[in-house]
Amino acid sequence: MSGSASSKPPVEFWFDFISPFGYLASLRIDEIAARHGREVRWHPVLIGVTVLKVMGLKPLMETPLKREYAAREFDRYCRRHGVRVARAIDAPPMNPLPVARAFAWLLQHAPDQAKRLARAALCDYWALGVDLGAATALNECGIRAGVPTATMARATEDATAASLLRAEVEAAIARGVFGSPYVIVDDEPFFGVDKLDLVDEWLACGGW
Repeated sequence: MSGSASSKPPVEFWFDFISPFGYLASLRIDEIAARHGREVRWHPVLIGVTVLKVMGLKPLMETPLKREYAAREFDRYCRRHGVRVARAIDAPPMNPLPVARAFAWLLQHAPDQAKRLARAALCDYWALGVDLGAATALNECGIRAGVPTATMARATEDATAASLLRAEVEAAIARGVFGSPYVIVDDEPFFGVDKLDLVDEWLACGGW
């Protein structure tokens, strides 16, 4: 690895907390970027906005033929990488707004705490099967992740969190982000967890 993480632009990573493939990508993206002297800037996106409203498509698990393939691909990826999950890919999703709003608030007001919450929330939801739509569960998640109690309370209670999340989603759409996971490396976009190996290769050689 040459150079330092601070001397190179960050890798941009968008995900939705209810996206199974976004969760899988979150487990590897920082390690991949670090091998090439890059940091990763995490951002929230809502596939309920980008996929359903902007693109006018059905949710993945409500799309005939594709849903069966997606479930198989998810299981195959988990087996290959040794990932254990407690939530089925076709289980009814939680309301992602509370945790996404809290994350957006932390990005603005306590950025050093934001990724800590995101990692813990993704783990709680996918690896442990915890529904973070309830305020109590979300606060407990943040506190376990090391986010100060007072900071976590503000992140979940401040009314401006909704507008901060809306701004994040609008900024994502302006960048062309439409799904989860979505990675941009030096203005080059990559969609899908299956593109992580390609991201690794791109970072290694500087693109082609």
